[in-house]
Amino acid sequence: MQKLMFLADLHGNMPATLALEKEIEKIKPDDVWFLGDAVGKGPESDKAVDWVRSHCKHFVSGNWDLGCVESYRSGEKDHNWFYVDQLGSERLEWLESIPQEDEVVISGINFRLIHGRPIAINFHPYLPLDDLIPGFTDTKGKVHGGFISADCHMPYVLEMHQGYAINTGSVGNSIGVPKCHALLIEGEKDSEEPAPIRMTVLSIPYDNQAAADAADRYPVPNPNAYKTEVLTGVYSRSWG
Repeated sequence: MQKLMFLADLHGNMPATLALEKEIEKIKPDDVWFLGDAVGKGPESDKAVDWVRSHCKHFVSGNWDLGCVESYRSGEKDHNWFYVDQLGSERLEWLESIPQEDEVVISGINFRLIHGRPIAINFHPYLPLDDLIPGFTDTKGKVHGGFISADCHMPYVLEMHQGYAINTGSVGNSIGVPKCHALLIEGEKDSEEPAPIRMTVLSIPYDNQAAADAADRYPVPNPNAYKTEVLTGVYSRSWG
């Protein structure tokens, strides 16, 4: 069985990201997928993008990634401009270049890989199951036996008639329990034959206060909202 890790929503939170890195060193996954939103909210989006590029093998973009690209392309000094200026053109063009969805076969299950927005809805765990069904069909009309998304910042593994609906949770901006979350799947990668599969949500403590304090060293938009989220897991709606 291979170990495949799926992670997303770092949101410029390097204390959480480095806590995950320590677990990666212990687990030694065979493959690591990034499912979007390295940037935004937190103070160190540039470092988060660099970390993703050096530690992940496959990449899918998210709504914050592409929102910053859009601001960069428009040149408007909007609410994303701190991140745009911090990231610089090379990182932003890299974020623009990566796909918005992908797929991987594990133990006979073809999983669609997406962030969520902007090409789908935010697949929250509290939605009715019927609202999750569109997640199984990709933008080309292909129906998958499962989908793995991010975006909602709350990890889950749901078994449905259509297959498995899974969310990675958030590395750096978890809603609910303010820890670093990621997904580990163990199974037969690239095998079309049905085989056992293990799906594990990783919940990793990190120095939340250090993450909050980092926001004081940068001109982060909405610093109080970010601090509240990393310290308490209570979501703020004050973002632009």
